[in-house]
Amino acid sequence: MLNKDTVIWIYHKGRLSLSLSKRYPIPIFAIIGLLFGVITHYGFNNAELGHLIWFIVLVIGGLPIIFETIKGLVNGRFVSDIVATLAIITAIVTNEAFPGVIIVIMQSGGKALEDYAFRKATNSLDELMARSPKIAHKKINDQNIEDIDVENIIIGDHLIIRPGDLVPVDGIIISGNAEIDESSITGEPLSKIRQSGEEVFSGTINIGNVFEIKAIRVSEESQYSKIVKLVKNAREEKPPIQRIADKYALLFTPITLAMCGLGWILTQNPQTILAVLVVATPCPLIFATPVAIISGINKASKQSIIVKSGAAIENIERAQVVVFDKTGTITYGVPIVEDVILSNNFGINNKGKKIGFTADDILFKSASLEQMSSHPSAQAITNAGRKKFHNLPLPVNFCEESGLGVKGFINGEHVMVGSPSFIQSQSNMTHTSNLPNLNDDLLKTISYWQNNGKMVILVNIDGTNLGLIMLSDKIREGVVTMIQSLKKSGIKKTIMLTGDSLINAKSIANQVVVDEFKYDLLPEDKVNEVKKLNEKYKSVIMVGDGINDAPALTTATVGIAMGAKGTAISAEAADVVLLVDDITRVSDIIRISKRTIHIVKQSILVGMGLSFLLMVFASFGLIPPSVGALLQEALDIGVILNALRAR
Repeated sequence: MLNKDTVIWIYHKGRLSLSLSKRYPIPIFAIIGLLFGVITHYGFNNAELGHLIWFIVLVIGGLPIIFETIKGLVNGRFVSDIVATLAIITAIVTNEAFPGVIIVIMQSGGKALEDYAFRKATNSLDELMARSPKIAHKKINDQNIEDIDVENIIIGDHLIIRPGDLVPVDGIIISGNAEIDESSITGEPLSKIRQSGEEVFSGTINIGNVFEIKAIRVSEESQYSKIVKLVKNAREEKPPIQRIADKYALLFTPITLAMCGLGWILTQNPQTILAVLVVATPCPLIFATPVAIISGINKASKQSIIVKSGAAIENIERAQVVVFDKTGTITYGVPIVEDVILSNNFGINNKGKKIGFTADDILFKSASLEQMSSHPSAQAITNAGRKKFHNLPLPVNFCEESGLGVKGFINGEHVMVGSPSFIQSQSNMTHTSNLPNLNDDLLKTISYWQNNGKMVILVNIDGTNLGLIMLSDKIREGVVTMIQSLKKSGIKKTIMLTGDSLINAKSIANQVVVDEFKYDLLPEDKVNEVKKLNEKYKSVIMVGDGINDAPALTTATVGIAMGAKGTAISAEAADVVLLVDDITRVSDIIRISKRTIHIVKQSILVGMGLSFLLMVFASFGLIPPSVGALLQEALDIGVILNALRAR
């Protein structure tokens, strides 16, 4: 029998177990305790000591489960742990230690699996903060520049933005022209040329020459800080998922309590109530979901898809809408050479004679010259040239005007590659005299391709405008097929969100056949669009790759990041990361999720049916608690084996 001192010791140990359980896994403790009790009871033939060991394990291991269940109920969550908790309490009250320990092992073991399957730890906010601008170069006067903390910038300060600097706050250019990498804000891969008087945003990068801005917003109100706040708010506002197990518990728990009442009426024996609770302990609810989801997560990982939480699997299965970012997601996100045009209308030298150059000649000379530049468009032209030609000669007397164009000599010929305005500006600065003006046919051709979303590069050789190189952001392979597959899998709507212009957005949307598209969106605009969809549909998937996508990825029910070439911040903000640069894996993870949840539901329904059958026998007093615990263990094994089919 238990004496007073033992009971007091158990009580204090039980209180300590709340904190100890955070460091020492209860399932391991309970299993070891069960084995020690078995050895003592049967090996050393000391039933009283064996029972005492089991009782101590029951109390120490059971109290955290009881408190967690009560906490969930107080917070308004009707959880699947209620029956197991009642079984543990009844086992303590009736001094039935052995079946009680079995329940502790099942419940805590299932919880451990669930914590593993549903764990989600992201550092997206920390990543964003680490990248945010911290130092600014403030212009004191014409002779002095002072480095200050970004937080100390006030509206009206004049700031110097050096090559490679992050723009510290939103501002207006007041001196010089700027070439800006705005991908962190808009997601667009091609840099932008900003003139004096135009606005630049914090968090963007100066990839051109030094320029000066006048601060128009303080740090906490600038664009990059808005992105940080959006991610933080989205994370805090995201509602918790109602687990599948908890949904079924709403039905199963009242049935169990009713069977307990029936058992008491029939037998008037508290052991019957415990037996009913033991066989009714919802092991299918406890084990089916985490085991199947872990299996689904493992299956996804074999296809280079990292799923951070079990909640993501459940939400993907329920998804009705998939939202895509454009650049870097639907498209590759890097400029590529789409075409080289040699037009008879402008392939004429200043003497009116037709020039005998081919498109390959233009690409060869342009790629040779551009290999000395680090500009994204220059790298695209160089890459195209290297794929086509074995060797590219190095230029002589190479010169670059940042963001505008390059010039130099290739095999004795003077070559200029850049914007039309750059070529025209060189008319009085080259070894040739009087470069021909940009005639109407050339201007019409340039305007036509620019209006169709292309970046147009003009090539001039020895004073003659010979050709145009078209750069664009190519649509990924398999996107159209994937969109069709999503429709077949039950997705009701596909939407594209982009910071790009109407012309470019419409062109891409029509090619990939999405249902809707939105354009000219800043990060907060994308968040607002996703919020509207969250209100209308059960579950919304957002697929993106850039810093600008991070808030929307966090806001969506499930965020999927293109992790192979996307930013670390978007990967941290997302629930799912694609480790390969293949957007078609989105349809794969949807398929895996649907199969996984189908198996979960199957296991739950079959398991609950068998549990109910055992409850009927137990309510008539035909199954003692210890036997019921062993029968429930057998049911556990069946549920686990079935759930493993999700692999």
